[in-house]
Amino acid sequence: MILFKLLKVTGSSLEPEFKEGDFVGISGIPFLFHPPQTGDVIVFRKPPYGTMIKTIARVEPGQKEIEVWGTHKDSVDSRSFGPISFDSVIGKVIWRIHNRR
Repeated sequence: MILFKLLKVTGSSLEPEFKEGDFVGISGIPFLFHPPQTGDVIVFRKPPYGTMIKTIARVEPGQKEIEVWGTHKDSVDSRSFGPISFDSVIGKVIWRIHNRR
C-alpha cells in the first residue's frame, strides 16, 4: 500500500475536472477505512496502458472488480478493456493542484 505519492496528470481522460499538467496526491490509506466506492477517483496500473487515472463507475464487491470510466468522450476505460482488479489500484486521489495554463 502506498502512503502518499504525487503524480502529474497526462492526457485528457478526465477533462474538464483533471487537465494535462495537473498534479494529484494519491494514497492507499483511505481504503483501510472504506472500500472503494462509486465516484472515487483512483490511480491504477493497467497493462499495456500503464498508470491511469479514472473515476470508479461500479464496484463488484464479491468479485473484487472495479469498473472505471473517464469523462472525456475518447477515454480508454472499462468500456474498452473491461473491469480492473482491486489489486491493480495504487491509490485514491485525495488532493490536487490545477495547472493554470
